[in-house]
Amino acid sequence: MSRIRQEVEYQAPLVERGSRPGVILRIVLLAIVLTASAGAFIVFKHQLDNEIVLGILGVLAMVGIFFFVSAMIGFIEIMPQSRPDELTQTFVDTQPEGTLITDRKGRIVYANAAYGALTGATRESEAQTLEALFSRDREAAESVYRLTNGLHEGKEGAEEFRLLRPLAPAATGGTGPGWYRLKARVLPPREKGGPSLYVWQIADITSERDEQERFFKELQNAIDYLDHAPAGFFSAGRRGEILYLNATLADWLGIDLTKFHPGSLSIGDLVAGEGLALVQSVQAEPGAKRTETLELDLRRSNGRSLPVRLVHRATATRDGAPGESRTIVLAREGMDETEQSGSLAARRFTRFFNNTPMAIASVDGEGRILRTNAPFLKLFSGVVSRDDIDRGVPLERVIHDSDRPRFEAALAAARDRQGDIAPFDSLHPGDDGRHFRFYVNAVIDQSDQAPEEAAIVYAVEITEQKALERQMAQTQKMNAVGTLAGGIAHDFNNVLTAILLSSDHLLLSARPSDASFADLMEIKRNANRAAVLVRQLLAFSRKQTMRPSVLQMTDVIGDLRMLVDRMTGTNVRIEVDYGRDLWPVKTDLGQFEQVLINLAVNARDAMPDGGTITFRTRNVSAAEAAAYNYRELPPAEYVEIDVVDQGTGIPPELRDKIFEPFFTTKDVGKGTGLGLSMVYGIIKQSGGYIFLDSEVGRGTTFRIFMPRHIEESVAAVPAADAAAESSRAVAAAAPAQEPRDLTGGSAVVLLVEDEEAVRRGGKRMLETRGYTVHEAGSGVEALDIMDELDGAVDIVVSDVVMPEMDGPTLLTELRKRHPDLKFIFVSGYAEDAFARNLPADAKFGFLPKPFSLKQLAEAVREMLDG
Repeated sequence: MSRIRQEVEYQAPLVERGSRPGVILRIVLLAIVLTASAGAFIVFKHQLDNEIVLGILGVLAMVGIFFFVSAMIGFIEIMPQSRPDELTQTFVDTQPEGTLITDRKGRIVYANAAYGALTGATRESEAQTLEALFSRDREAAESVYRLTNGLHEGKEGAEEFRLLRPLAPAATGGTGPGWYRLKARVLPPREKGGPSLYVWQIADITSERDEQERFFKELQNAIDYLDHAPAGFFSAGRRGEILYLNATLADWLGIDLTKFHPGSLSIGDLVAGEGLALVQSVQAEPGAKRTETLELDLRRSNGRSLPVRLVHRATATRDGAPGESRTIVLAREGMDETEQSGSLAARRFTRFFNNTPMAIASVDGEGRILRTNAPFLKLFSGVVSRDDIDRGVPLERVIHDSDRPRFEAALAAARDRQGDIAPFDSLHPGDDGRHFRFYVNAVIDQSDQAPEEAAIVYAVEITEQKALERQMAQTQKMNAVGTLAGGIAHDFNNVLTAILLSSDHLLLSARPSDASFADLMEIKRNANRAAVLVRQLLAFSRKQTMRPSVLQMTDVIGDLRMLVDRMTGTNVRIEVDYGRDLWPVKTDLGQFEQVLINLAVNARDAMPDGGTITFRTRNVSAAEAAAYNYRELPPAEYVEIDVVDQGTGIPPELRDKIFEPFFTTKDVGKGTGLGLSMVYGIIKQSGGYIFLDSEVGRGTTFRIFMPRHIEESVAAVPAADAAAESSRAVAAAAPAQEPRDLTGGSAVVLLVEDEEAVRRGGKRMLETRGYTVHEAGSGVEALDIMDELDGAVDIVVSDVVMPEMDGPTLLTELRKRHPDLKFIFVSGYAEDAFARNLPADAKFGFLPKPFSLKQLAEAVREMLDG
């Protein structure tokens, strides 16, 4: 369809109804002045001979002559014409778009020639307003209505609409539909208080729309051609995000294009195995492009691999940063039959070579890299690049300086074509935390493609393996030391029990005024001090006696804060950061308080110049626990308790030994080295975990993770817990008040103990209280004595660990014959260690070693009374 072309020459406007503001006012003013002058002549006609009047008339005559001459030459306009500047007028008149100016009521003030040509008007009387022009077309009328409302609010706007017929068919030479663009804006008044005008501009954009439609169709055709091309294609952004992929590639990979949007996938999501390292190795020079052909596998949505050949073009910005990339994907499936077997074998080898999980590099006799696979580029990313390999960089670059002599020895053996070359371990040259194992194999038969090839080097990262080895060694060491400490503590408990019982027996017959009384008290005092050390060893070996209860850490730390504040001194400040709504935990209150005190004292000693100790608590979800990346911490819900100091920190070489018993960094005589080992044992025995984060000169953080306690019904309590719970009422380690009568009366006690000194001392002590005591050295002997006495025994006091038959087995056998027989276990180990091997309904008392005469008598009396 042909459209109107605006001529360059000037065309007069179709309508021009300019206003002349101020003309009437000037005419009225001039009439007033002339009338006043005539009146003055009439009034003063008799005084014309006066000199003053003559002077005034002379001045007026000169002024009149001046204005007359000025008006004649155009210097002054008495009645100025209302016409705009000629340049502005010409610009508006020759606008290619139809321009219409109306007042607020819609009356036409101005219309240029283009408007007339566009609407078919040839003279002023034929000019129509926009409302009249578009009254028959609903879409155009709605556009005019919206724009008019916007003008009333002082807003400009634009609308595009389609007409079934052009506005001036005769002028345009066609009758088909047309597109028009209508703009509107407010023309502010030139004088203050003057009326505002509305400027409308209308243009025929049919040809522009036709051009856009043609371009869109061509673009659609191009996309259709690309989508259905026999090759895949994708483009990626600077960060590797997929911006576009064609339908062919999406079909190959099983990707739903209706759900794909730019950036939802990355190259790493498309490439299988270690092929991403190959793609990333294609890097262009700054401001340039680089194209490489790569043989690798893509990953289908079902997980299967698709062998392909990529023609990958990468770009780089002028500063060297990676730019966008374009990649053509050629599928290898279905093409192998038409190609030679040698080429097929080479491609298959390339695929296997790049998809193996082991990093591989071939080197010449001088150790220069000839070829690598994708895992090698990924494993040593940042150390060597594809360009380095093309330049023949030596392989020793990826080996730590301290291990390069071993590589040179292995390479020399490979040059000598030796068969068995021992592998060697090395560190990453830029990261001492990463470990690698290198295998060097000699190339016996050089190929024609690489005659200079001397050795094949395989590299495997063993960082995880090294970490597991260290963890296993540390765990085995701690378990071995714990077993040794527990065994020593158990035997030492028997010795201490005999010493305490003997000292109590002697104290019963001694008076405070006797010379030996003070010595006996010193023996007992030192025996009790030794018992404290034994308890610390038992705590480390996780075999100490515990009385777990459900605790709120907020209350525990709050109650303990004042005591810790006094112990740490005046130059150390205590801060507490309480977590909100902490979950309950289950542990021994006294033991856990000892944990916090020991950690606080250690923190104080680590800050000789003072500082701040912070106790911090919070809930930790299973996901947050996994995010900590502690190998020993399984994902679960915990309550975290942190003890943070600002001290000197702990060197890395000492951190693995910090929880070992008798290991201390303090001076001789200032610590036993059992404090942190006891902390470790208590936390472990409570089912928790403790970890250490420290930086030399920056301070230390001990992180304690206690499992969240969830209340269970009584029926769900395990047998071991039920048995242990039943014994706590009889445990007599530190009773608050002595019973009135600890004598035995007519009660019969069977004392079973394999340690003769303990058995003899216990028998003597109980007999002094009036009990009838029978003793047995083992469980088997105890059964024989029970048969001899025909079961006439009121209570059995038995050790747990004994030869031939241990205490729990003895209890089980005796309860078969005497179900109501009362029983007390005596042991240096925790009751939980053996209670789980007892029946669910087993009821017993428990007395931890070492014990005194008073504690033994109280335990027996309370069990009998209970």
